[in-house]
Amino acid sequence: MADEILVNVTPRETRVALLDHGVVQELHIERAEALGVVSNIYLGKVARVLPGMQSAFIDIGLDKTGFLHIADIWGHRASHFSHHSSHDDKPIEKLLHEGQNLIVQVIKDPLGSKGARLSTQISLAGRLLVYLPQDDHIGISQRIANESERALLRDRLQHLLPEGLEGGFIIRTQAESATEQELQHDVDYLTKLWKNIRNRATSMPSMSCLHQDLQLAERILRDVVSEETTRILIDNASTKHTMQAFARDYSEGLHERLYHYTGERPLFDIYTIEDEIDKALSRRVELKSGGYLIFDQNEAMTTVDVNTGAFVGVRNFDDTIFKTNLEAAQIIARQLRLRNLGGIIIIDFIDMDKAEHKEAVLTELHRALERDRTKVTVNGFTGLGLVEMTRKRTRESLAHVLCEPCVVCKGRGEIKTAQTVCYEIMREITREARQFNPREFRIMAAQTVIDRFLDEEASALLALEQALEKPIALHVESVYHQEQYDIVLA
Repeated sequence: MADEILVNVTPRETRVALLDHGVVQELHIERAEALGVVSNIYLGKVARVLPGMQSAFIDIGLDKTGFLHIADIWGHRASHFSHHSSHDDKPIEKLLHEGQNLIVQVIKDPLGSKGARLSTQISLAGRLLVYLPQDDHIGISQRIANESERALLRDRLQHLLPEGLEGGFIIRTQAESATEQELQHDVDYLTKLWKNIRNRATSMPSMSCLHQDLQLAERILRDVVSEETTRILIDNASTKHTMQAFARDYSEGLHERLYHYTGERPLFDIYTIEDEIDKALSRRVELKSGGYLIFDQNEAMTTVDVNTGAFVGVRNFDDTIFKTNLEAAQIIARQLRLRNLGGIIIIDFIDMDKAEHKEAVLTELHRALERDRTKVTVNGFTGLGLVEMTRKRTRESLAHVLCEPCVVCKGRGEIKTAQTVCYEIMREITREARQFNPREFRIMAAQTVIDRFLDEEASALLALEQALEKPIALHVESVYHQEQYDIVLA
């Protein structure tokens, strides 16, 4: 997936870019003031049990209490350390009580007014394996499709597990080419980690953090680096030393691919990453053919509209549409990774008449999405010619991390015209005149609105003055945006 990885570190922010043949495929950003808590494990205290919702609020020491639903209680059992069968149909009020200590793991960061989403089903991620201390089966990544390979990996791992070891494992995609020694290292590391967590749970007070997930730079080494990765450039010496220490403990030979970048020009400037970030925040994405894409992200879904633009083709209109859609399929897959867009995604390709063209575009989209490390499901073309797909939400989108809604348009992407605002003001003055009897009305508004009143709307404003028999004064407020105004009764 990534043959080069760039790590840019500043005092309050770490940014990572994943490159494949010089082209940015993914961007990851972590800020010190907004470190995520997903995968962290806490010794929580039950603050409140809600029988009606079959859920509970758990205090884990954060600003807001976490939320635990009965579906996220492992086996619906009250104790993490009991591996005996229990009554799965017990209501939550029979499993938990206020003041009870409980080991929980964060599965979703706090968002807005909501606290963290919690689970008692613990999972610990390694580079090759995920350890499930409370389970007893061995699962395999769905991305490993070959059945014989899956069976071989399962047998290899089972032979490495010590007799009487509690828990199960999920074999990650990176384990396909791993050696026995590397697998054994992951088993030992993860089982030791769980033992330490359990020991801390018996010695630390409630609402303590028992385990904190790795920071971004180390997570990249654990989760992203593969045999195809030729080098990792880091522009901060301290971070490079930290990553080297982690690499030596985690994977033999990995530390040799870490390099400290000491050039004069910023690392992200040399590889034009800053330009790619700006493009990934733009609503419009240009295609090399002359066509373009329009991305619209909202609460419910993301829509992608494909347009031919200036591309006229060289043969016929069908050929033009087909080639634009093929290129769009590749770019859309990459933009979904760059922007980290998740949830429901609707793609409106340009209408194609030929069934073989639709099939080819869908095949190209599937091929381009194979590089995505996040789970993706494509449902194909609907009766209206739209492609429906879903992409698992793993973290906030790039736009949500770097941007905030515009204070003027409040996220609409548009503002009212000066003409519209003028008419609003005149209607408001009419309403005010029915309730009050001032000597004068004074309009305070932006320059564009006042200019409109002095020019195109001058006759309308004069007619309103005559109808009300009151003077209307105009005053420019330079700090007002176009939709903002006040009417002062003098």
